[in-house]
Amino acid sequence: MMITHDTRYALDVVVDLLNTAPGGGSPDAPDRLADVAALEDFVRRHSFSDLGVLGPGDLAAVRSVRERFAEVFSAGDDRTAAERLNALVASAGTTPRLTDHDDYDWHVHYFAPGASAADHLAADGGMALAFLVVAGERERLRRCEAPDCRHAFVDLSRNRSRRYCDSRTCGNRLHVAAYRARRREATG
Repeated sequence: MMITHDTRYALDVVVDLLNTAPGGGSPDAPDRLADVAALEDFVRRHSFSDLGVLGPGDLAAVRSVRERFAEVFSAGDDRTAAERLNALVASAGTTPRLTDHDDYDWHVHYFAPGASAADHLAADGGMALAFLVVAGERERLRRCEAPDCRHAFVDLSRNRSRRYCDSRTCGNRLHVAAYRARRREATG
């Protein structure tokens, strides 16, 4: 599956946003978007462009977009995912335009100039998710299968076999635990 750099980046931002949710990763994980300072850090880490000063309204709006992305990830079928994405992208007032800012080559922004952080996320992230639905690849939107982790991720493996958000942590922990259980059973 061919995914452009911009689409991949937008998918990574969506996943990172989803994983800021309370319980995102473990049942007792706190909300990592607890205040405006955390939102400012999020948009800085992801190099959002053309944003003004962020406030409590922006925080509430971004949390709402996060919930809507979670609904897309949990959609039971393509039609439901498409309906949710259509509503999300429409609410952002999507305005596709070519740009080459900040030493980046030409790429498409789907948000209008001066858009809020929430509209920026909804437009770019919504379109990236829409590309997966159009390509028949919605099943690549996953949650980690580790019992103590529910992080979101996009499975971009060639054979769609990825089960864990991070094979070095979640996957390895489960494999080590299974190995130890087999050893205990064998020594019995």
